[in-house]
Amino acid sequence: MKNRLKVLRAERDWTQERLARELDVSRQTVNAIEKGKFDPSLPLAFKIAGLFGGRIEDVFFPQSE
Repeated sequence: MKNRLKVLRAERDWTQERLARELDVSRQTVNAIEKGKFDPSLPLAFKIAGLFGGRIEDVFFPQSE
């Protein structure tokens, strides 16, 4: 699944480490999500979207887009 996580994180000038702390996950998890190597669980996806003030669809989208 593609995502805008890296862009959203950069807009806030946050490191992967900072985002990981906000989400209570490891930096490696953030890195894997950003690279599309790991799809977050639905609760984590909601948490990410909420943190950036949007909907899941604002952060994550299918590979075809």
